[in-house]
Amino acid sequence: MRLVVVSAGLTSPSSTRLLADRLAAATQDALAGRAAVEVRTVELRDLATEIAQHFVTGFPSARLAAALDAVAAADGLIAVTPVFSASYSGLFKSFFDVIDKDALTGKPVLVGATGGTARHSLVTEHALRPLFAYLRALVLPTAVYAASEDWGEEGLARRIVRAGGELARSTAADEPARGRRSDRAETPPEAGRETADAGTEAAGGSSAGTGSGAPDVDTTAAIAPRSLTGAITSVDPAGGFEVTPFEELLASVNRPSGRTAPGRAGQR
Repeated sequence: MRLVVVSAGLTSPSSTRLLADRLAAATQDALAGRAAVEVRTVELRDLATEIAQHFVTGFPSARLAAALDAVAAADGLIAVTPVFSASYSGLFKSFFDVIDKDALTGKPVLVGATGGTARHSLVTEHALRPLFAYLRALVLPTAVYAASEDWGEEGLARRIVRAGGELARSTAADEPARGRRSDRAETPPEAGRETADAGTEAAGGSSAGTGSGAPDVDTTAAIAPRSLTGAITSVDPAGGFEVTPFEELLASVNRPSGRTAPGRAGQR
């Protein structure tokens, strides 16, 4: 399992990096004995200039490209930011602004934040969670906020363990799906088509759209333009789809009971 940690702390050492490391350790502990975990930490402080240059040039440096690729390839992501003006830091937001828009789709993400006071504890809900939801990531239920007075308290330790366990369970549950995706990626398209053709012939059908085989039409292309003008009422394997116009259906609904509509051939 590849776990990537993104820390937007600006000092060294920083409480943001400390929280990120503890969340990663909790995830590793929860996965102990079930999966080997490879952890990579991305310190945005070291990439600040390169992120800004990427905005101007449109091209990432080698180091920034490697960090973006690592996030995209991760099985799970931990993202932690300090609170600036009641929200995430500009550096944190800038990094996720330059990442590919599809890089986080379906990826489990554990979010965390640090601040000087507990009054900012909802930053994970009103700022971080919407950001990653927009990027179509799977944001875990437990988000961890650590104020200055929280360090060393039992409550923070419990939240870290709970959040790490959630990330471990979400990544472990996705292992079979990743295996299936890998298997499909290794199967040549031609082999898939040959298998489908063989199955059709074995069932007594044909791929030419005649007899009892499936119609030789692109289902999406056949339905899309016609469904704008009528309702599909039947499928004829030899001829395709039969569509009854919407106005005819509406007239039959409004017509008094006991009277039937004159027959009308559907569009093909």
